[in-house]
Amino acid sequence: MDFGGRYLMAAPRVAVWAALNDTAMLKAAIPGCHKIVWSGADTLDLEIKVNLGVVHPIFKGDLALTDIVPAERYTLTGRGRGGLLGLAEGAADIILSDHGEHTLLVFAARGGASGQITKLGKAIIGNSAQKIIDGFFERFGAAMDAQVTPLPVDEPR
Repeated sequence: MDFGGRYLMAAPRVAVWAALNDTAMLKAAIPGCHKIVWSGADTLDLEIKVNLGVVHPIFKGDLALTDIVPAERYTLTGRGRGGLLGLAEGAADIILSDHGEHTLLVFAARGGASGQITKLGKAIIGNSAQKIIDGFFERFGAAMDAQVTPLPVDEPR
């Protein structure tokens, strides 16, 4: 499954980058996040309760940042373990660029699941994932005290 979006953030790129690497900001922005801590220079541990419609599993996961270009981009790869429900895996490319005094953030993710989660169907999982992403950026902007405007995916840069 692929999903993502483009968001115009009313903050300088350096401030957006700092917030993306601040666990307090991330915890405030991730719906259902119980815990997120740096476990290494480029790794995070997290625990999140996910709303998958009919079930609400708690996933414990690991995140790793790779291909890091400070204040410009990184790839975030993660794996969540949902107990009896199985595994969810994904990766996302986060790209920041200047847009006047603001920042254009492009988020492109791909993911999948195994185990009992797949019985819920790709439509439910995909819709839930997109809702989590949209909710993340809405809360992220609020935590940063910066307006976030979703942009059409096909809008030129």
